[in-house]
Amino acid sequence: MKVTKQGLKRLESEFKGYLEGDRLDRFCEEFGIRIAAGHWAAGGFADRFAPGGYDPRLDGSTVAQIERVARAGIKGIEFHEACFIGEDYRRDKRKVAEVKKALIKYKVEPTNMNINLFSDAKWKLGGITNASKSIREQALAIALQAADIAAEVGCKSVALWPGSDGWDYNFEVNYGQQLDRFIEGCFAINKKAKSLGLRFGIEAKLHEPREGNMVVPTTHMAILLAKTVNEECGGKNMGVAIDYGHEQMYAVEPASMLYVAKRFGVPVVNFHLNNAKLHSNDEDRIAGTGDIWRLADFCYAAIDTGYDGWFGEDQFTYRTDPVKSMALSKELFGNVMKKALLIYAARKELEKAQSTGDAAATIELTKKYIL
Repeated sequence: MKVTKQGLKRLESEFKGYLEGDRLDRFCEEFGIRIAAGHWAAGGFADRFAPGGYDPRLDGSTVAQIERVARAGIKGIEFHEACFIGEDYRRDKRKVAEVKKALIKYKVEPTNMNINLFSDAKWKLGGITNASKSIREQALAIALQAADIAAEVGCKSVALWPGSDGWDYNFEVNYGQQLDRFIEGCFAINKKAKSLGLRFGIEAKLHEPREGNMVVPTTHMAILLAKTVNEECGGKNMGVAIDYGHEQMYAVEPASMLYVAKRFGVPVVNFHLNNAKLHSNDEDRIAGTGDIWRLADFCYAAIDTGYDGWFGEDQFTYRTDPVKSMALSKELFGNVMKKALLIYAARKELEKAQSTGDAAATIELTKKYIL
């Protein structure tokens, strides 16, 4: 992000009141708030209740998704490497060329490449932690290929959400052995990413699709794993990708995770924006539709810890138009971020209130900005 004294002063003049349309775009540009969307956020959407999708007429091709992301007024896009490979899991030159051409046509910037080791039945018992050595090796090969594709497409980072790695029942796996396999895989992926000039991040999630736990259930653990890998590799190339909704699943304070990562020297590679209910599943709803206090606190933490990456929408808006939904997430998040910036402009007063240890003092200060 880009926060200056002049910019903060403009919050009460040019950017006063609710932001939308061109004013929202100017605001995001002023403060370096870069909004992206996962290609999947552009639809189509299916779940186990409607496996055929909620709008079968929607063109689900990657090129069509890029067009819808652009139409929503969003400047960046995240991909899965699965968008660029064939049935044999090998890179498809034609698909790569089509996407690169569409990115130029619609003026959308590629931001992050996610590794898909979960949507194929092949990975039902895990990807890089699978009990089968052969499948583990295949999974790692796909992950390393994802880094190559990321570099070719122009992404700045590659990320792993280990959706299939974990367990469903007690005694199903040897936890220590599974953890060792995961660290070994991350070491190899990070080494590859680093050689290509890419950052590598892992995205934690408590459970789902695993019913018990995923191998990296919390951001606390992701931070520890990244720190461990970085110590072996040297440098700080590996970091964490924080999904706002995933933090809601185990009801941690999302803002606090940014300070934990900074304290332990682990970079935040990417953010996923959405909303979910506390202690629930990962609903991936429109960002900014939940607890505004919590989201504003999170935004403040992003400013205060110097986050300089993209904010990527990761949402599945099954029953609403995906273009409108992506635009709404950008709009609502931008307006909450403005609240956080107003509080940041008054941070000396906030820090004074915090020094008293009295919650009422901090509420007294922030209430007018939040509400």
